[in-house]
Amino acid sequence: MSVYDQKPWLANYEPDVPAEIQYEGQLLHETIEASAQKYPHNIAVRMLLKYLPLGLAIQSKMTYREFVDAVNRFAAALHSIGMKQGDRISVMLPNSPQQVIAFYGALKAGCTVVNTNPTYTPRELEHQLKDSGAHAILLLSGLYERFAKIKDSTSVEHVIVTDVSSSLGFPFKGMVEKQLRAGGLLADVPAGPGIHRFYDLLRSASPTPPSVSVDPDDVVLFQYTGGTTGVPKAAMLTHKNLVSNVLQLDAWMTQLEYGKEKTLGALPFFHVYGMTVGMLFNMFAGGELVVVPDPRNTNHILEIIHREKITLYPGVPAMYIAIVNHPRVREYDLHSVKACLSGGAPLPVEIQEKFEAITGGKLVEGYGLTETSPVLTANPIMGKRKAGSVGLPLPSTEIAIVALEANPDGTYTPLPQGDEGELVARGPQIMKGYWNRPDETAKTIDPEGWLHTGDIAKMDDEGYFYIVDRKKDLIIASGYNIVPREVEEVLYMHPKVLEAVVAGVPDPKRGETVKAYIVLKEGEVATVEEIIAFCKERLAPYKVPKLVEFRSELPKSQVGKFLRRVLVEEEKKKLAEQQKSG
Repeated sequence: MSVYDQKPWLANYEPDVPAEIQYEGQLLHETIEASAQKYPHNIAVRMLLKYLPLGLAIQSKMTYREFVDAVNRFAAALHSIGMKQGDRISVMLPNSPQQVIAFYGALKAGCTVVNTNPTYTPRELEHQLKDSGAHAILLLSGLYERFAKIKDSTSVEHVIVTDVSSSLGFPFKGMVEKQLRAGGLLADVPAGPGIHRFYDLLRSASPTPPSVSVDPDDVVLFQYTGGTTGVPKAAMLTHKNLVSNVLQLDAWMTQLEYGKEKTLGALPFFHVYGMTVGMLFNMFAGGELVVVPDPRNTNHILEIIHREKITLYPGVPAMYIAIVNHPRVREYDLHSVKACLSGGAPLPVEIQEKFEAITGGKLVEGYGLTETSPVLTANPIMGKRKAGSVGLPLPSTEIAIVALEANPDGTYTPLPQGDEGELVARGPQIMKGYWNRPDETAKTIDPEGWLHTGDIAKMDDEGYFYIVDRKKDLIIASGYNIVPREVEEVLYMHPKVLEAVVAGVPDPKRGETVKAYIVLKEGEVATVEEIIAFCKERLAPYKVPKLVEFRSELPKSQVGKFLRRVLVEEEKKKLAEQQKSG
């Protein structure tokens, strides 16, 4: 028996946290029906765009009863346009009521949601739609032109169009539409076969959802990720995976008050972390989901917490850093905040301490992957936590540290407590596998059911885990996974580039940021601005290199392989020297 079999972390659980959750086959959409039965008149989803004088706000809101009715109608609408059980629908929206309705509605219709980043370029969108085989897409009218460029190379038959302003009433709808049109987020979409308006579908649809037979192991979500091997692919997450992770979070949040919490949904729901820890968990708990389409407006975030008395605020370190360093943060009352779970990047201890001093709430760090729905570990909310640690495994989660190389029989040797090795995990939140990638699935989930994270970690004598390095080359900037190879392929499209390597380098706000190291072709001259502008045309903003360095040569192994790790070590050394010199 290894030290991990003894589960030393259980001794540091808060008193009311169970060792195991009880998953009884619940389907994800059944969680909102349960909340609607208990709290039919409570606000389920509220979108807040802007506060006006005299206490007015540009907002939309719906009760749980109204929300479930909209969900049922969207499910019926999908059925009426020909979407069948198992069909995929891409949802390419910023945080909005339509996004939440569509997610649960697709599930009720037996469809699979393909979470799609609305900042994707046509090239990125084409890859995802072709790979997923999506039959429908829901997007903003301002994004239609982007989709139209690649439509013919996809399987998409139905386009459902909406706008951020569509859920607003008079007179705010017109005001916001004017601003959206000026910003390119609202546009005229020509009528035609297969073109639908979101709210027109809801109004004409039956309030009775289609009858489909759904199993807990049915796939409800394609969440694209670079995974542990660096190739973009869809992690298939099931009802069981996602409900289990919600139940694990529910067990962890010992101070939760059902039907009374207010969750700030600023973290994008198209990201699995924002979706599970923000949207899914809130709706399960019967809370009010306060939706914010733009998480970068810190003034607006502060005002919402202050006015709406937000209690839960899941986010990434960059969000908390922005609040702590805001010049007017002391002018807002943030003491309604009870708990915040931070993920996506290491949480600086200084930020944690300052945030808690300002709000009086708890800010703790957790850890997970897209493939794990996503949360695997977290520091106790009210109990003992350790600086630099990603905490303890959640209930029903097994974690071990194993040797980097497999034994001849394909198994992996568990390492002694304190040794550094690869972190592997088992639990009900582990994905079903990668869509159409059985070889990649086999590389990631071994025959004993352990998911290999590609992260190098260690466990201390009390069962707290620490991430010390990454076996994989994935860049994680502000919680987003960025595959270096994908950015490098774009750089190689530039006619002046001879060689290119992309790496994640330390960044105090984003955790990591994207840096490109480039060797130009002989006789060519290029500027940093030129390279960045070229990438902006072909990559989503979060993937575009923020730093560019031109070199005469790049470090390589004896067989000619670029040594990305050498470049990262150089950056870490430079950063250490800068900090040492003050």
